[in-house]
Amino acid sequence: MSTTFFGVSFDAADAARAARFWAAVLDRKVADGADEHDAVVEAGDPAGGPRLAFHQVSEAKSVKNRFHPDLITGDYEGESERLLALGATKLHEVVRGGARWTTFADVEGNEFDLIAG
Repeated sequence: MSTTFFGVSFDAADAARAARFWAAVLDRKVADGADEHDAVVEAGDPAGGPRLAFHQVSEAKSVKNRFHPDLITGDYEGESERLLALGATKLHEVVRGGARWTTFADVEGNEFDLIAG
């Protein structure tokens, strides 16, 4: 028997809200039956990454992220504006050598980076 990667799970205060945010960011759909307890964003195109599952937990995020994705885009300014319109919060921007990225927080306060690529 072999083991294969099935997906990534996020802890969330409101699973459906977090799933809707990430589905919009990744241009995917939230699977039917999503509620505040459990929600799934299906993988769709395998090149776009794994399925994402969100599960309600009673503990609030503290100090470290529950998950920290790094996203890359060829339209850094446009994508930054789109993420803000979806409900992300800009935390800070870094320019180091030839690299540039912005750290955002999602609707649950989890940080993620958008890299200029």
